Amino acid sequence: MTVLAFTLIPLIAATLRVATPLLLAALGETLGENAGVLNLGIEGTMMLGAFVGFAAAASSGSLWLGVLGAVLVGAVCGAAVALLTVTFGLNQHVSGLGITLLTSGIALFFYRVLYGSTTGVQARIEPFQQVDPLPGSVLGSIFQQHALTYIAFGLVPLAWWLLARTQFGLRVRAVGENPEAADTAGVNVFRVRYATLMMGGGLMGAAGAFLSLAQLGAFTFGIIAGRGWIAIALVIFGNWRPLKVLVGMLLFGALQALQLRLQAEGITLVPYEVLLALPYVLTILALAFAGRAASAPAAMLRAYRRE
Repeated sequence: MTVLAFTLIPLIAATLRVATPLLLAALGETLGENAGVLNLGIEGTMMLGAFVGFAAAASSGSLWLGVLGAVLVGAVCGAAVALLTVTFGLNQHVSGLGITLLTSGIALFFYRVLYGSTTGVQARIEPFQQVDPLPGSVLGSIFQQHALTYIAFGLVPLAWWLLARTQFGLRVRAVGENPEAADTAGVNVFRVRYATLMMGGGLMGAAGAFLSLAQLGAFTFGIIAGRGWIAIALVIFGNWRPLKVLVGMLLFGALQALQLRLQAEGITLVPYEVLLALPYVLTILALAFAGRAASAPAAMLRAYRRE
């Protein structure tokens, strides 16, 4: 039990923490892509959510107000993506990348205005404390997580139910597969895509807030570190299904937690740069194999215009 307590259990606990922001962002991306819209604004949305969450919490003294601010600004970013791709019918790749550049620039500009240089950490807040539902228990350390981690994993069955068992989910999948047929059946394609992109944007903003309000207690220039792009890749790995996306998140989270653990233990068999790259390399390999059987929504990347 001692070996288990000092090896496997901490690794599982770290996996859940590392997977939390990825899971929130990927669930948001899953919603939008099921409706046929690829949101490449995810990285910038997460960064702006991290900044707004931090700034709102620092100024109000309430971490939960910071989370709310991040969710709201994420929804606004989702609406901006919808305006460009749904209303104007612009290229989804270009629109999403433009939103990422814009929102990242906004976050860094206002951080410099409010807190000074973006190099280093100039301001800190007291982050969310972990919840300990089983104090004193060895196994309880697995469940000693942030409240946002519990919320993120609780959203997985909710997202599955929403997409697979509700009328709204049926409309989302219909719009993603055949918007023309959905429109003929009386479904408002534009409204559905706006709704999913705004809901997804809110989750992406919350993902960024987790990093600044729970994991770091600060905002830094490289706080997102490509997590948005990893989330997009793992949505494909999960074949656009929330439960399968969860499996991908846990796989990446376990690999990331493992390399952190190996570095902490001073493992020197291989250079630390190899350990840093390990989760990304193995995720790419897993995606390469799983991607062969991936079946994207038929209307993905295709703008819909009513005749």
